[in-house]
Amino acid sequence: MRFDEEWASSKAAAARQLGSTRLDGAYDGPFPPSPGDDKDLNSSPARKATAANDIETDFEPNTRRAGIWADEASISAAKAFDGWATATGLTKAQDAWFKAVTSLLGRLAGEKAALRDTNKLYFTNDIWVADDFVPLVKPSQLNQISPPPSPR
Repeated sequence: MRFDEEWASSKAAAARQLGSTRLDGAYDGPFPPSPGDDKDLNSSPARKATAANDIETDFEPNTRRAGIWADEASISAAKAFDGWATATGLTKAQDAWFKAVTSLLGRLAGEKAALRDTNKLYFTNDIWVADDFVPLVKPSQLNQISPPPSPR
């Protein structure tokens, strides 16, 4: 079989596996959806709160501990190599490590705050949307509107 024929055959086989282009839908990719994935927007206040708590109780303290441990080890190694070029290199590496740990801790704190604030934003948005619909509801129906669920 010539290269051109083999290449055309391979392209045709790949096209059959991936399906064809559709203009009325979205391609989801080659991987099956993960359990719990939903194509609609959904927000789980409980999952966001759990993630924020994990950051606060696990990731932040362990990152801080790892940063301190590495700083202590670098300081003692730099002292052991005092007067050598290695000591200067270890000091520079320690400074870079300190900046990286500080940056990571800041990022974790930002993610934790964003997760917690998102619950408040969704709840506030729900109230604003409900308030926008109040003028459209007939007065007799006002008592039938239930308030939006409270965030967890």
